Amino acid sequence: MTRRVTSADGISIAVYESGHDDGPVVVAVHGYPDNHSVWDGLAAALADTCRVVTYDVRGAGASDVPASQAGYRVALLIDDLVAVIDAVAPDAEVHLVAHDWGSMQSWPALADPRLRDRIATFTSISGPSLDYARVWLRGITRKPGPRLRQLAHSSYTMLFQLPRLPELAVRRGLIDRTVGKRERADELNGLNLYRANMLAAARRTVPARVGLPVQVLAPADDPFVTTALATEAPAPFVADLQTHVIPGGHWVVKMNPELIAGFVREFIGAR
Repeated sequence: MTRRVTSADGISIAVYESGHDDGPVVVAVHGYPDNHSVWDGLAAALADTCRVVTYDVRGAGASDVPASQAGYRVALLIDDLVAVIDAVAPDAEVHLVAHDWGSMQSWPALADPRLRDRIATFTSISGPSLDYARVWLRGITRKPGPRLRQLAHSSYTMLFQLPRLPELAVRRGLIDRTVGKRERADELNGLNLYRANMLAAARRTVPARVGLPVQVLAPADDPFVTTALATEAPAPFVADLQTHVIPGGHWVVKMNPELIAGFVREFIGAR
């Protein structure tokens, strides 16, 4: 089933539903430079027991493209998530699963008053909280090794701040060589996620604390997010946290969806 949901600023979001109509609702949020189809394997693996909802984030897939870079700010991405949850599960809690930028935008959503008592669990894959990461990186003088390694893994995010050069790299297929073939529009539009949010995150001060159950799945061979960042950064702020280092790379959600489905099924079943 496919539907359109209108966000607070008028952006139309393409939403896709599948699986067991009476099962727990799993809402999965994709990252860069993907669209909802990165979750097709997970949706199929959970279809016998769960109702799975995926959507194209703004600027990706069949969703509307914001008119400016400011239209990709995290606050607006959270508005989109609120609109989707209100539409697909107005009277039920959902289990949130997110990857890459989908996870990075979902961490602050956990503290949004509109989503209080609406999210039962959160599973984060390869997408650290920008706020938690900032605090974790401050420990570089005390424990420099893991922090320096993560900074090296994250160096591409600074390159994405440059004008024109990232777009040139996309058009010449250089991004495809790193992440695999993706839709060109998704690659280009999604650059605004970095430009609208990365530098702003450095100015934030007090990270939000999370009370709901969270599991972090950290792929051992992720070239962008180290297991140290993924598992250590949320620990001071999440009261009910499980962390798992799992086999696979950054796109394990696409390459091994059965593995991810197993962790999700067990986590939500225990709650």
